[in-house]
Amino acid sequence: MQGGKVLIDGDIVAYRAAFASQKDFPDRAASKVDEIMSTILKDTTVFIDHNSYEVYLTGSGNFRHEIAKSADYKGNRKGREKPIHLSFCKDYLIINYNARVTEGEEADDAIAIRATELGKDTIIASVDKDFLQVPCIHYNITKQSFTEIGEFEGLQKFYSQILSGDATDNIIGLSRVGPKTAEKMLKDCRTELDMWDVCVQAYGDRVRPLENARLVWLRRKEGELWQPPDTR
Repeated sequence: MQGGKVLIDGDIVAYRAAFASQKDFPDRAASKVDEIMSTILKDTTVFIDHNSYEVYLTGSGNFRHEIAKSADYKGNRKGREKPIHLSFCKDYLIINYNARVTEGEEADDAIAIRATELGKDTIIASVDKDFLQVPCIHYNITKQSFTEIGEFEGLQKFYSQILSGDATDNIIGLSRVGPKTAEKMLKDCRTELDMWDVCVQAYGDRVRPLENARLVWLRRKEGELWQPPDTR
């Protein structure tokens, strides 16, 4: 994988470093950021040169708030207390690791767009399961493990989320349908259109699956708004 890159979810790095140093001074938080980054870069050198990485952070604005009608996007997070040194850790990533800050979309979108530009040999470093819809190599920061996702498998992950929703982001799925049930519902699908038809039939209309799809889809190009396969 000469010339490849590792794309790092800076939101996860910052949050974990800040959470681990809650009762310490900022210098401990900085050391924790360095520790997490060092582990990511060390493990991914199996595939990619140490210096070939990019870090992304979520900035202001998010187009998903306008799309969400069934429930407030990430509304279940309101009032949650954030780690004390979270802002410090983000600034540290910007200054010391040249982290890029998004506007109007999440770091996840920017990473998925960049991974699409670079191709399937790219590594995405995160713990966020949402990234598994993107065809490339995935490095789990916590488990320190690699998973390779192909194009069709990525679509299966995406459509599974349309059916099951995402409790973490307050995206409401079908009643009593979790990831395993959603996977079973899609198991006989051979094309993306088949998967979309399963979703429409399961919800009984196109409105709810379209809303969920646009909320869980990670953009592959700037300004993208996901469209069903039967309307492209």
